[in-house]
Amino acid sequence: MAAESLLRDALATVGIAINGAEPWDLRVLEPRAYERILRDGTVGFGEAFMDGWLDCDRMDQFADRVYRGKLAVRLETATAFFEALKARLSPFGSRSRSFEIGKNHYDVGNDLFEVMLDPYMIYSCAYWLRAQSLDEAQADKLELICRKLQLEPGMRLLDIGCGFGGLARYAAERRGVHVVGITVSARQMELGKRLCAGLPVEFRLADYRDLDESFDRVVSVGMFEHVGLSHYGEFFKQLYSLLADDGVAVVHTIAMKNDPGPFNPWMQRYIFPGAYLPTLSELAPIIEKQDFWMTDLENWRLHYAMTLAAWNERFQARRPVAVGRSAGSEQRGRIPLGLDARRSGAGGSDGIGGGGRALGLDARRRRAGPCRGRRRSAVREPRERSGA
Repeated sequence: MAAESLLRDALATVGIAINGAEPWDLRVLEPRAYERILRDGTVGFGEAFMDGWLDCDRMDQFADRVYRGKLAVRLETATAFFEALKARLSPFGSRSRSFEIGKNHYDVGNDLFEVMLDPYMIYSCAYWLRAQSLDEAQADKLELICRKLQLEPGMRLLDIGCGFGGLARYAAERRGVHVVGITVSARQMELGKRLCAGLPVEFRLADYRDLDESFDRVVSVGMFEHVGLSHYGEFFKQLYSLLADDGVAVVHTIAMKNDPGPFNPWMQRYIFPGAYLPTLSELAPIIEKQDFWMTDLENWRLHYAMTLAAWNERFQARRPVAVGRSAGSEQRGRIPLGLDARRSGAGGSDGIGGGGRALGLDARRRRAGPCRGRRRSAVREPRERSGA
């Protein structure tokens, strides 16, 4: 009863009742859930939900109230600290373990992604400035990236973490560029090759550190989260070496909005294993050390919340097709998207992207001389290279 009283009182502070009448109220179907939540925080809550111990009609509204009230932080400070420590020390991000990310995070079946994604199969934040649908928002995001890259026909574009090849396909079709897409997911590459058939797009199953060639443009969308804090310097050093002089790079990542700190344990275990979400204070000094000129940075904030809500809507509409792959998948399908959609808009420090912030960086490598002033361009002078 002590655990029940503690949880009931804590939820009441953010306007949530246990077994109440509001759609965001929590229904407890198994009394053991109280102690499980207090003991294990968000991991305990999520696992209790998957096991059928809990239910809620509007998980997005529940999560919105929990994270605006910082209730999760109060319930799991110690757990979050140890999860953050594991994330910082995690071997994920190393060359030897990079392909485990592809296997564990993305090789879960292309059919699942085809159910919830847009025609270009983009598994990252969409751009909702004017769009009225997910398909429009993802197409607008691809167009925006192409404009930032200032692509011209015949250019060579490297897509690091190319996923299903949606950006590569769009750039080849709309800009006439030749694209090399690298991924650590065999299943993604398999579908990507099929979708890009007949286009000047080459797929490689490779780590970004394996490349030793030159590209006019380099882009990375939704991959940087897996680089790992200890490999940030290595990533941007390699990015520099791959870019031709006067080259442009665009990096699109989920980011934390507050100071570096704990990464939500539920996210670490079930949504983003092996991931570390950067803050601007962690990125800027490393980018500057590599001689990039960073002149364009965008923070999309609520766009990820809208993207997750759209994915969730599609998933729920076709749930019979999407679930049934393993025990508990019916319940699992209700938590990750429904829970994280509202956290993305809540502005909390430990939501997906620390409140769902999609951070875009644009950096250019340029010969010495005055910047000719293209809007949203980032310039930098090339370093001397030994043997050049």
